[in-house]
Amino acid sequence: MSQLLLFNVFNGLIVGAFYALMALGLSLILNLSGVINFAHGGFLAIGAYLAYMLMPTIGFWGALVVAPLLTALIGIAVERVLIRRLYGRDPLYSLLLTFGLAYILEDGTRYIWGAQSLPYPIPAWLTTPLSAEYFFLTGYRLFMVALVAVVVAALFLILNRTRLGMRIRAGTLDLETVSVLGVNIGVLRNLNFGLGIYLAGLAGVLAAGMLGLQPTIGTSLIMPSFVAIIVGGLGSLPGTLLGGLLIGVASGVTTMFFPSATEAVMYVMMGLVLLVRPRGLLGEEGRTQ
Repeated sequence: MSQLLLFNVFNGLIVGAFYALMALGLSLILNLSGVINFAHGGFLAIGAYLAYMLMPTIGFWGALVVAPLLTALIGIAVERVLIRRLYGRDPLYSLLLTFGLAYILEDGTRYIWGAQSLPYPIPAWLTTPLSAEYFFLTGYRLFMVALVAVVVAALFLILNRTRLGMRIRAGTLDLETVSVLGVNIGVLRNLNFGLGIYLAGLAGVLAAGMLGLQPTIGTSLIMPSFVAIIVGGLGSLPGTLLGGLLIGVASGVTTMFFPSATEAVMYVMMGLVLLVRPRGLLGEEGRTQ
């Protein structure tokens, strides 16, 4: 029983790490630009498929580095061409735009690479269990957890120690004042959007090795990512990280006792958090909607 519980908790932690990466990217974009990016899952799929294309040429490790960067560049282009035109308008416009873009990206990947699942090879030594007793502790799973931890730490370091990060944080609080101080908020929004999409692309590269490569790979992760933001609290990146990990572990544990409620439990958690603490676990005052 204890081994089965540990198995489900660890699986939940890994899935929660995907939720956290996705949710952090969503939160970055939402906090600064006010854009509810429903196309985030589509960018995740693009990152995974780009890695699949690059692997024969530059290998697994090269694709892991290059594919998220290429995904971020695509995101930067999308922001410049499409999303930038909607700043200052009702947020419903950007929501509808990204909602439609999500379907375009999903159908585009389906058209280019097909609707069927594709093999996503990872180094054989990473798939080997570390012990016979804990068969679920493979090198790849531990590597994913470690890499997500490093990337999240690097993100918070960027936001707290670099000029770009401090401008993003300041813009989140008062973008108009940042503009008056001479910062080009168009460039700031563009780079921030690219950073958020980079996290989605990285999540896609990692998720494909565990969940399989298919056009709908991002669809199953996008709604839990929004739930993570709400549970953790709007405007709080640490809260978003905590929310992603909590709903992932909760889903994993629920699988052991009530398999049919695996997806429902995260929405139950969201409802309970909103009832007890409307702004989320670590949300800021004034951000209850």
